[in-house]
Amino acid sequence: QVQLVESGGGLVQPGDSLRLSCAASGRPFSRYIMAWFRQAPGKEREFVSFIDWSGGETYYADSVKGRFTISRDNAKNTVYLQMSSLKPDDTAVYYCAAAPGVSRWYATDVNRYNYWGQGTQVTVSS
Repeated sequence: QVQLVESGGGLVQPGDSLRLSCAASGRPFSRYIMAWFRQAPGKEREFVSFIDWSGGETYYADSVKGRFTISRDNAKNTVYLQMSSLKPDDTAVYYCAAAPGVSRWYATDVNRYNYWGQGTQVTVSS
């Protein structure tokens, strides 16, 4: 089993930056596709970003493209989400997710991920 633990959430003002971390343990981490999803109150969980096992391929939802950057450090079994120019619409619980060998076509699908963290709250408010 893979365990994922998110951290780094908090309360920030619009325009601020925040970096989320996801620490993985359990099964080997390196070959897993890692992703971030978020869920706002009353909404479905939505895709934010993913990164492949090598860190060479990334993809972002249109709503965060140009503002968020995903990265991973396989030596530390950790994936990050650097968030900049935060907006109130970014307010949500952010979840880290992992899946082995999912293709890019399906990597934005919440149902393709087998392992999930408990989430970390990000609140953007003035």
